[in-house]
Formats: sequence, structure tokens, C-alpha cells
Amino acid sequence: MAIDIPHAAGGSYPLRAGNAVRPWVDGVPAFRRIGEALEAARHSLWLTVAFFRPDFRMPDSRQSLFEVLDRAAARGLDVRVMFWRPNPEFSGEGGTFPGSPEDRRMLEERGSRFRARWDRAHGPYLHHQKSWLVDAGHPSEVAFVGGINLTARALGSPGHDVGGRHDAYVELNGPAATDVHHNFVQRWNEASERDLADGRWGHDAADRLPFPTRLSAPRGPSRVQIQRNIPAGLYADGTPSPGADPYDIAAGERTIFNQYLLAIDAARQAIYIENQAIPIPPVAAALEAALQRGVEVVMLVPADPEEPVRAARRDPLHGPLFEGAASLGGCERFALVGIAGRNAQGERHNVYVHGKLMVIDDAWATIGSCNLHAGSLMGHTEMNAAIWDAAVARGLRVALLAEHLAKDTAHLDAASALRLYRQIAFHNRCRRDAGEADWRGLAFSLDPATYAM
Repeated sequence: MAIDIPHAAGGSYPLRAGNAVRPWVDGVPAFRRIGEALEAARHSLWLTVAFFRPDFRMPDSRQSLFEVLDRAAARGLDVRVMFWRPNPEFSGEGGTFPGSPEDRRMLEERGSRFRARWDRAHGPYLHHQKSWLVDAGHPSEVAFVGGINLTARALGSPGHDVGGRHDAYVELNGPAATDVHHNFVQRWNEASERDLADGRWGHDAADRLPFPTRLSAPRGPSRVQIQRNIPAGLYADGTPSPGADPYDIAAGERTIFNQYLLAIDAARQAIYIENQAIPIPPVAAALEAALQRGVEVVMLVPADPEEPVRAARRDPLHGPLFEGAASLGGCERFALVGIAGRNAQGERHNVYVHGKLMVIDDAWATIGSCNLHAGSLMGHTEMNAAIWDAAVARGLRVALLAEHLAKDTAHLDAASALRLYRQIAFHNRCRRDAGEADWRGLAFSLDPATYAM
């Protein structure tokens, strides 16, 4: 049965045909592939950075971020980076590269010649997009969109490395990469700190990039829509991407949020979610409606949530958030799960789930930076790639379940695969509670009613 999942309307970017799409699961495979793309780059390297720590190293080469950037610039590439500069109101966790005096001294000592701009979001929110764009606008163009931060922890192995994270990127070739190009130009030209002496590096404030004027050539069979959450008031220049309708970006954009709801409402068989956060009430209500019409739902989250989530659990104002999760837990076809790897001694350790992806009915998928919490959906800047391609969606589902269940589910339909996921996760939870470390795969059930207590 063909599944018709509508795409979000009223945003900056249309649904684009003709794309080659390849998901990359976890940090080492993703950054190994990004490293290959950088070595092959002929013209440019542009990236958007949210969280960063100096301990980040590329796989294999062990180069730091700044070694990567400096080497690319030394080869003659046009290298540009958008760094997020947090406001004082930001109270979250995670390291950044805010362009402090110490940061700038480090760049001076390195003799760095790449170009950088710093950008502030509104109030306590952040610029959360994570993207790499190689050779923008050229035939060799390739884009990467996802959720993996530039930290050593992000490159850990979910199966074995204590402290590792589970996450994803998606590689895009074709017309959708033009929209990643457009997004970067829009951010670069209107970066909040561009006129400040400490708000840029390697260029002057008059440096502007031209918007793309033609789409990249078709490269594959996938339909893709680049989607964003952008608060109102951040950008003013609504120059459209090639072939797109004009869009009033000054009023903001919510295509990721809208797409999440559209896709969940259209599901008829199975919804698989990986996210750093349990869903806000509107999303939880959509998931509960899907469960009531017979859809299987599995949601993978951090088994050990960060302290802000635990603090929210103690705050009565956030009661509806956790009540929504508990209500989902009352449905037989729902499972909230975590994953736990094993160290060299065979002991289990919980793996932090940082991915932001969804696969529905083996027909549609999305990978990006957007969480299901209010910050991502209502205040941060975010970017996802939504994919209409059954081969890609099914392949991603099979790969993820192989990692988490240690079982090949390629012979199963989506609903049967998620029923098996629930069963294995439940039995693994029983073994975990009995103090046993020898169980199948990584996944184990969590109790939605007590999550984050």
C-alpha cells in the first residue's frame, strides 16, 4: 500500500526531486565520510557550528577542527564557518567557540586564514543547525545535515565506547543541496555580529555571499525538502532559493514542526523516533492518536537524561510534558527505550541518544538537528532534511534496528519490526533488572511514567 505523507507548505524551500541521499549513523562513520568529501573538495568548505569542544578530532587523521579548516584554506578553498555566540540568558550545557579574546588569540597564533562569523540567537535560544557544505554551487557539491556536535564524545561508539553518543547525519547530492547553500548564505549575510570587530575573522563586514541562482543538477531518485525552524526577526532578506516561491523569512519559519505533525498524522503502520527529548504535548497527542488507530510506535531517548530534563520533571509547570509521555506508555503498541553498550569488561553502560530522526511506514524519514522539546520547536534555529524515498527510509530503519537489536529485520515489514523491537527491549529490561549484562543488542525498555525521576 502506497503511503501518502504530505510535505510542509509555506516555507523557504519546496520539495525537490532528483537527489542522492545517504544516511550516516553515529559519529565515526559520519565524520569519516565528511573527511573524504573534504579531501576531494575543489572550491569551498562552509559549515555551521553549534556546540564545539577542543577535544574534537576527525577519525583516522586525528585532525582538530582548526587543522581541518587551516589545511583547506591553505589548499586555496574558500573556507567559511558560522559559529553560534550564546547570549548571557543561555543556561544550557555544552561547549561552544564564542569568539572570546582567548579564542581569537588562538586563531592569531595559528595564523588561521579561513573566514568566520559569529551569530547570536534570541534570548536563551541558540543557533542549533549543524551542516557541512562542500563546493557550494559546483558540480562536485555535497551537503551534510544532521545533529552530531563537534566533540570527542560525539564520536564515541554506542556499542563499546563508554561515554559515546548515538547520532546521525545525512549526505545530500542534488537540488536539495542548493537549499543548504541558500541557508548558509542567508545566515552569513545577516549574522548578528558581522559589524563588530570581534564578530568576524579573516574578512571585513562588507563581505557578502551571492544567493544561488540555479539548482544543482539531479543526482538520484529521492525527493527531499530542506526544512527549518527559524524564529521571527532573525533575517530580513527573503531572496528565494532557485525555483522556490518568495517567503517572508522575517516572520519566521516552522516547517520542521509542521512536518513532524503532518508525518505522524499520515502514519498507518509504524513510527520509529530517535530524539534527545520526550515530545511536547502537541506531538505526544499526535502520537497517541496514531497509536489509537493501530500504528506501532517506538521512541528511543537517552536512558539517562540531562539534568535540565530532571529539573523539569520536578517542576509542576512541566507536568503536561511528562503526563503526555505517561499517557503514551499506557498504549500497548508504544515503547519508550534506551540503549546500553558494553565496555571491555563486559559491563553495560547507558549510551546518550543525541539523534533527531524519524522513520514512518518505511516510506519517509527525516534527519537533522531538531529535537521534540519546546526549545527546538519554538525558539532555536534548526535544519532537517525530510526524505520521501522508501528505499532510503527502509534502509535506515533496518540499519538502526540492526545496531540496537543485533538482529536483521530486512525481511520484516515496518510494523512487525517495531513489534519485535518492543519484545526484545522488554526482555532486555528484565535481564537488566536481574543484574545480567548478557542480553541481545543494546535496547531496553524504559517506563514513561517515571522517566527522568
